[in-house]
Amino acid sequence: MKKAIVTGGSGYFGSLLCKQLVESDWEVNNIDINPPNEVLKNYNFIKGDINDLSKNEDSFSDIDAVFHNVALVPITKSKNYEKTNLYGTKNTIELAVKNKVKSFIYTSSSAIYGVPKHNPVSEHDIPSPAETYGKSKLDAEFLLSTYSKDINISIVRPRTILGHGRLGIFQILFDWIEKGWNIPVLGSGDNIYQFIHADDLASACISAEKSNGLNFYNVGAQEYCTMRETLEALCAYAKTGSKVISVPSSTFEFLMNISSKLKLSPLGPYHSLMYGRSLYFDTAKITNELNWKSNYSNKKAIIDSYRHYVNSPNSYLEKKNISPHSSPMKQGILKLLGYSLNFFK
Repeated sequence: MKKAIVTGGSGYFGSLLCKQLVESDWEVNNIDINPPNEVLKNYNFIKGDINDLSKNEDSFSDIDAVFHNVALVPITKSKNYEKTNLYGTKNTIELAVKNKVKSFIYTSSSAIYGVPKHNPVSEHDIPSPAETYGKSKLDAEFLLSTYSKDINISIVRPRTILGHGRLGIFQILFDWIEKGWNIPVLGSGDNIYQFIHADDLASACISAEKSNGLNFYNVGAQEYCTMRETLEALCAYAKTGSKVISVPSSTFEFLMNISSKLKLSPLGPYHSLMYGRSLYFDTAKITNELNWKSNYSNKKAIIDSYRHYVNSPNSYLEKKNISPHSSPMKQGILKLLGYSLNFFK
């Protein structure tokens, strides 16, 4: 039986990855500052902080693969993403190399590409992050590549993650649709925007463990559509009376950027930047090399997320810890936008 370390295994995506690894006959050590919300077979929780792994060195002994997921994400609005996203990654890879771990799989971000010059985006396109979070994730990728002579490195770049239990900024969307409120898109909403279901992302990371050398994989739903079509499919499923309506792009982006800087909105700069723009990946590399495919389309993934939200409205209250991606959010100034879009409804 292979043995893995999953950093951040108590978080939203990390917990799903741990579960899928166990179901694939791995023994899993979860290193996290928070305890898990589910106890699995062949599974150990090890309290640890990747910013200081001095007490966890023994945990890396006799390990086949490290799946590294811990990161400060945009909705935390951190003033120092580098501490965790770069230097925490450095701590983790150095222990893996020291203990002769075979493979290191890093969950990166599509934010490294910033606003792409063209679509679809492939692994050959030059990254150009537009904000500090994306830059910290790209810096971590560069750092990891310097260790590729000593350990197999797979860098997985996912599109925006959806799936059962996914809240964060999506909780605002789901709340509005449950109320029957109108949902805004920027301009026509015809920007093509790709998502990835967390279960599909987990299977991609596990598949990437088989790769040798240094590899980069763009991962996203292989069936995707425009932002308007995705949201209209969700409204049709919900049957609450919500409709998708257009708002001016320039006005919305300006207001969201200002409100984000003033901490009046839960959205980070990357959210405001990309909501009205197209971004979708060419997934041919991971499909051809690792025989990976997505099981969820854009529409199926967002409906799965919403279904869990309405069927388990208080499930997050039962958790011992709440990661940013699986916790509800204060809507701030966005609630005023919601009221204004629905005032005359």
